[in-house]
Amino acid sequence: MKISYNWLMQYIQTDLAPEQVSEILISIGLEVESMDLYQTIKGGLKGFVIGEIKSCSKHPNADKLSITKVDIGREQLLDIVCGASNVATGQKVVVATVGTTIYKENESFEIKKAKIRGEVSEGMICAEDEIGIGDSHNGILVLPAHAETGIPASTYFKIENDVVFEIGLTPNRIDAASHYGVARDLAAYLSKNIVTRAIKPSVDSFRIVNNLLPISVVIENKEACKRYSGISISGVHIKESPEWLKNRLKAIGLKPINNVVDVTNFVLHETGQPLHAFDADKISGGKVIIKTLPEGTSFITLDGVERKLASADLMICNESDGMCIAGVFGGLESGVSGSTKNIFLESAWFNPVWIRRTAKRHGLNTDASFRFERGTDPNMTVYALKRAALLIAELSGGSISSELVDAYPEPVKDFQVVISFSHVERLIGMNIGKDLIKKILLGLEIKIEKESGDSLELHIPAYRVDVQREADVIEEILRLYGYDHVDISDKMISTITFSQKPEKNKIINNISDLLSSCGFNEIMSNSLTKSVYYDSSETIKDKLVYIMNPLSSDLNCMRQTLLFGCMEAVLYNTNRQNSNLKFYEFGNCYGLDKKNSSSNSLDKYYESEHLALLITGSKEESNWSTPDSHSSFYYLKAYVNNVLKRLGLNEDTMLISEIKNEYFDEGLVYGLNKKQIVEFGLVNSKLGKNFDRNEEIFYADFNWDHVMTAIANNKIKFEELPRFPEVRRDLSLIIDDSLRFEQLKSIIVKTERKLLKRIDLFDVYKGSSIEQGKKSYAISFILQDEKTLTDKEIDKIMGNIALSLEKELGARIR
Repeated sequence: MKISYNWLMQYIQTDLAPEQVSEILISIGLEVESMDLYQTIKGGLKGFVIGEIKSCSKHPNADKLSITKVDIGREQLLDIVCGASNVATGQKVVVATVGTTIYKENESFEIKKAKIRGEVSEGMICAEDEIGIGDSHNGILVLPAHAETGIPASTYFKIENDVVFEIGLTPNRIDAASHYGVARDLAAYLSKNIVTRAIKPSVDSFRIVNNLLPISVVIENKEACKRYSGISISGVHIKESPEWLKNRLKAIGLKPINNVVDVTNFVLHETGQPLHAFDADKISGGKVIIKTLPEGTSFITLDGVERKLASADLMICNESDGMCIAGVFGGLESGVSGSTKNIFLESAWFNPVWIRRTAKRHGLNTDASFRFERGTDPNMTVYALKRAALLIAELSGGSISSELVDAYPEPVKDFQVVISFSHVERLIGMNIGKDLIKKILLGLEIKIEKESGDSLELHIPAYRVDVQREADVIEEILRLYGYDHVDISDKMISTITFSQKPEKNKIINNISDLLSSCGFNEIMSNSLTKSVYYDSSETIKDKLVYIMNPLSSDLNCMRQTLLFGCMEAVLYNTNRQNSNLKFYEFGNCYGLDKKNSSSNSLDKYYESEHLALLITGSKEESNWSTPDSHSSFYYLKAYVNNVLKRLGLNEDTMLISEIKNEYFDEGLVYGLNKKQIVEFGLVNSKLGKNFDRNEEIFYADFNWDHVMTAIANNKIKFEELPRFPEVRRDLSLIIDDSLRFEQLKSIIVKTERKLLKRIDLFDVYKGSSIEQGKKSYAISFILQDEKTLTDKEIDKIMGNIALSLEKELGARIR
């Protein structure tokens, strides 16, 4: 939200500089994100002065040039060569002196002392477009004779320098979404030390001239429209707004349109009350009706777009048609145009819920809907209407031509809150004094109805939609008192807390540290995703949780897996020549279980936390000493096992099975206690091609909820370091090509449980020296005991292992 300093100062009497105002606003919760200098003309006419041409003669070396001597209030006259055909002696003109920058549409240049066809030129006599006050370039701009020679052009043209604050307005502070609202907050802060209030411009001169255009108002939907005020103005002339009004709007980034529309925008940003002007001659039947229209009704808005209305869209209608989507966007047919002679001005209070749903449904976000969605001041409608009517009548030559209609069937009441001084002291942490508390409350326009001992009965203005409880009032007191004025206590009060073990956040941080130290980058993907990602499987698609009011088709459902977010990150990076990637992400996935849901409709939805790992490209950047080595399934498997090991889980204790599904071409699943811990493998090539990726991508998905359950009962065991060395023995076996290492491993572990510490497969061979249908496995065995193992004991163990493998799998030693 943009706030003009000059505009703001019209509502409060203070000599605070813009920097001081910014500091105060930040301290009271209106975060000033930036301060920008605004000038009605770019450059502020710096270096331009008013001059008088004392002499003008033809250039001796150019037919179309003139040599002039110009008085700009200095001791010496300036010699200026001018090419304009209308230059003449005695004219008052605008002169750009040496060093001045001229700004044109797409360029700028600096005026320098130069020789033009052999004659010295010490400046430039300017046309309208060179100054920035118009578009004309048909000769120099000639000023009236009374223009004072030597004064800055900025003074003559009344150039306004302003400072514009960009305020990051939080959703709860809609009361400050206007210049008067900010001035009111600023005055409340200053009123702690001096008596000051924000002052609204007077509307005492409001008078009804005649009753030529009586318009009646009927509110059919009283839930959606609590108050509707309106008035007619006849005989308006639609034309360009005066400079002061255009400058006010341009300072905050609005484009002036015409005098009527500009006034409605001005009053909106002045008071925070949205207004709308209708062409009164297009209100058939002389009646305004606030109601809804049937589902699917066509309506063309001001932007020329035909929209299909929902039955829950509140409309401003005449007797036959809809004229405006209430609080959101006007209609094309009933809007103010250049031919408009009579207008009907609307000022209303609409239910924020209704406006929010309509604006989101049609994808319309306007200054009006922004305020209505958050809750405007129901007591501001009549004032804003009178203020706008007076300005329109003044600027357009019109007359106020109807009674002021104010349909207010159920007045909105102020919020009533009781606070106690002891609670204020307890929540703030210090005693700031009863008098100061009451002064702050009065500065906030909060009425003290009754004081009784330790308590105050308060009436909170209806525009403070965020202050409805005692805690809210105390927060307001502290906000105005100043957070930085609260003393730091010399003691610390704490409570003994119990945290559930294992501590989830601590474990997540440990695993994050592990992965980051291994070169992984953490990513965060949107929980909202595309339903088209899940089209390949009806089973998965049937479990999707769809968004009822999606912003777009790209964000129309909740994710069921972290994989697609990771793939989007891969696509983004590879498109920017960053192809060697290692990602991890913690996040929730969401689903719908129609079969196991209870009568409670919410029970059918579930969510689970997951950890995703993704690897693609080379293991590391290749160089002269490191050959290029691509990522592989086993490279990912090593990281998966490292994560499990860091969690205190052992791969050997898990049930391992193979997978091939929508997500994986091939991979493994680790399970424990009938729950899936992790699945990982090579990402389905079809899925990769959907993301324009042909390279191999490896992905792991940990079900973090199951992981936390699995480690809940883990106990840390201490074992004395072995005093005796390990012994390694190798076996080279010929086995059937269909056998897997896991089959051999289970038999080996079953054969020797006590002394066998580790088994590793270090070589696989298939070739001409091995018969067809067979392969060779080279396996290492690590043995260790609490004493020195003898060769006889080792040979016996190895013999038993070889015999078991031969009996059960037909393996033979090579």
